[in-house]
Amino acid sequence: MGSVQVEKNNVPEEEEEDEESPIEQVRLTVPTTDDPSQSVWTFRMWVLGLVSCVMLSFLNQFFSYRSSPLVITQITVQVATLPLGRLMAAVLPSSKWSLMGRELSLNPGRFNMKEHVLITIFANAGAAFGNGSAYAVGIVNIIKVFYGRKISFVAAWLLIITTQVLGYGWAGLLRKYVVEPSHMWWPSTLVQISLFRALHGKEDDDDDDDDNDNKKRTSRSKFFVIVLVCSFLYYLLPGFFFKTLQSISWVCWAFPNSVTAQQLGSGFQGLGFGAFSLDWATTASFLFSPLISPFFAIVNVFLGYFLIVYIVIPISYYGLNVYHARNFPIYSADLFTNDGQLYDIQKIVNNKFEIDYGEYAKQGHVNLSTFFTLAYGFGFATIASTLTHVALFYGKEIYGRYKASTTAKTDVHTRLMKNYKDIPAWWFYVLLTVTFLVALALTIFMKDQVQMPYWGLIGAAVMAFVFTLPISIITATTNQTPGLNIITEYAMGLIYPGRPIANVCFKTYGYMSMTQAISFLSDFKLGHYMKIPPRSMFLVQFLGTIIAGTVNLCVAWYMINHVDQICFPDPDSGSPWTCPNDHVFFDASVIWGLVGPRRIFGPLGNYGAVNWFFLGGLMGPVVVWIFHLLFPKASWIPLINLPVLLGATAAMPPAMAVNYNSWILVGTIFNFFVFRYRKMWWKRYNYILSAALDAGVAFMAVLLYFSTGIENINVHWWGTDNPEHCDLAQCPTAKGIVSPLSDSCPTF
Repeated sequence: MGSVQVEKNNVPEEEEEDEESPIEQVRLTVPTTDDPSQSVWTFRMWVLGLVSCVMLSFLNQFFSYRSSPLVITQITVQVATLPLGRLMAAVLPSSKWSLMGRELSLNPGRFNMKEHVLITIFANAGAAFGNGSAYAVGIVNIIKVFYGRKISFVAAWLLIITTQVLGYGWAGLLRKYVVEPSHMWWPSTLVQISLFRALHGKEDDDDDDDDNDNKKRTSRSKFFVIVLVCSFLYYLLPGFFFKTLQSISWVCWAFPNSVTAQQLGSGFQGLGFGAFSLDWATTASFLFSPLISPFFAIVNVFLGYFLIVYIVIPISYYGLNVYHARNFPIYSADLFTNDGQLYDIQKIVNNKFEIDYGEYAKQGHVNLSTFFTLAYGFGFATIASTLTHVALFYGKEIYGRYKASTTAKTDVHTRLMKNYKDIPAWWFYVLLTVTFLVALALTIFMKDQVQMPYWGLIGAAVMAFVFTLPISIITATTNQTPGLNIITEYAMGLIYPGRPIANVCFKTYGYMSMTQAISFLSDFKLGHYMKIPPRSMFLVQFLGTIIAGTVNLCVAWYMINHVDQICFPDPDSGSPWTCPNDHVFFDASVIWGLVGPRRIFGPLGNYGAVNWFFLGGLMGPVVVWIFHLLFPKASWIPLINLPVLLGATAAMPPAMAVNYNSWILVGTIFNFFVFRYRKMWWKRYNYILSAALDAGVAFMAVLLYFSTGIENINVHWWGTDNPEHCDLAQCPTAKGIVSPLSDSCPTF
């Protein structure tokens, strides 16, 4: 009742064809029905949505400081809230009352999919659209912890909120270009829709299973609870009693006195040859859950990872000694002097929080480990190759679909969405104006805390705005999203060097405003497919972002002020509070902001040749494309995706080899073998398993912190003290270089 559906016998054949989506994947995945009478603004939605948003923003900020910064994504909430929503529908009173002429009820009926979608979008805001926590929290962390300077809570809050929300204003105005047209299909949303439909389908949907022997299957809800409890209890081992399970680097154990063997075998500090983990937090950190990554993506990551880590890096380090590689550890995100000692960053920062060129001249050039240097090089190549790869292999398709989107008839999904009130344009104009003015006030009246001048904000906003539409179109049609992080920090470093916080603020306003805008549009497309009223979508996204940013900052403020030696723990303490992401963020602020690219990658630095990676990345897809034209029958050539191969190790550092090894291994087991040989089990339980493992680890980690971490209670034995047992992995191998990182290192 109240359902709107396309009826074949009522619609002429030509018109029906016009109404169908032109994208086959959409036709196969997205329902073409709607029930406008379904309740959306329900008590259940608000309670579960707010709780999910707060919980995810708390957990993700809490985990961001740990050695294995697990990100709890919306999929965990998507799975966990379904039984909770149904429970609330079963136990809440269904009595009704009137308020200001509107009929209200705590329980309007069965828990429906639209409520579930809004709860998940609330949670997605709590997970910063998959980033874990608000990007600008990193600025607060490096100011207070790494540079030892001050920023007020108000300035920090305004910085976080404005960087998260600024892009929403112009994103809303771009909806008619990248959300409503049927050719803008946003492939990533189809995974969510498939999971929603699977979760809300019948529990006994195993009719197509060849192995179905009519046995009663464990329900998804029961399976989720069982795995959650097991994951919760098991994490006591790698999280407290037996930390060696985090990285089983057996090569180090086999060769306890060999520097080379430990450099190759260490999962945390080396190339991780043979290293693996029996800890879900380590497996799912940095790269997210391997259970939700399709196998072809895992293969691409593996090929790129193997090429870079096991071929390029060993040749560069052992064979060519590139940039005096052997003066430094083989894998490190630290900054060094010419003689392999740690660079004293505090000495080159003056009392104005700017670079002291006199002290810089005394210490000399900033040096990077070869791995870190090549990581930047491959980052340059990835950005450049993305542009040419998309232009050559998808350019005609993108242009055709964009052109069709301006002339094509309204499809069934857009027609059904006309049943709901649209969002007035003035909402977005007001949001954009207010957010920009607040950010402008921050750069004018609190410039002493954020360093960035007002013109920097204007430049970052213009850059983000200009790139939002073309990159949204690329994302909506190819599922590839080129980032602006390196471009923004490079540009600001050239224009305004010597000021580290100004650089990271410019990067955050330029990069994150565009990223948030694209995430905003992606969620709007999800709502478009699932027939969620647009105003409900907007309010949930906006409120979720404000709440999540506030919770992120409160947790960060607490952790910074209450965890001893946070980000710089004693190496022998086994403390998990090492802040790997913030260390790399701090290094970036030094490289691009404090010292500046001219003194690192320019004529005044050591690494000018790394800029050639831009040209190599730009030309690589051209070579692949030419071979494709010359050998059109070779179907494997178009499958060479250089942006994916070159960007495979984009998370390294701070990600480590053991993270990749375990992620690839687990992903292959479940998304190849289980998917191929136990497809119905995979269909029924795979995503449930991922969500339950995430939730169990998260809850136990928080419990361990409040029960043992605050009081510094530890267990001391071989499996917890120096858990990886790879003391020599951080040693330099050049003659006469004394290691600053480990007393165990020999001097060659």
